[in-house]
Amino acid sequence: MRYTSPPNLHAYHSKVWDLVRQIPHGKVATYGQIALMIPPPAGVEFETYKAFGPRWVGSAMAACPDDVPWQRVINSKGEISERPGAQKQKELLLEEGVVFNDKGRIDLKKYGWKGPGDETEPRQETLF
Repeated sequence: MRYTSPPNLHAYHSKVWDLVRQIPHGKVATYGQIALMIPPPAGVEFETYKAFGPRWVGSAMAACPDDVPWQRVINSKGEISERPGAQKQKELLLEEGVVFNDKGRIDLKKYGWKGPGDETEPRQETLF
């Protein structure tokens, strides 16, 4: 079965937004990570959800309210996905102290959020 959106779009989006609001300042999570932190909707098999969940999270982020730190959700390569608003997303993350390498990627081991309960501060680079 092919899903273009979750069975209950509003409920799913609300779960995504509630989760993304928990990502601390200076941390990021991927679309796929966020999807896997939310149980598959009723009637959707896990393997199907694993395939479509990241897209559904992307859809939720595109429609999120102003109080959701949308800039903290990135793609699985540690990059900002190409789309309108990508430059603003990078600026917001830089303001939070997130560092991009020369390929435009974020080190997910350093800045990645592991989910609720992961309140560790990002490690700061020493300059000397």
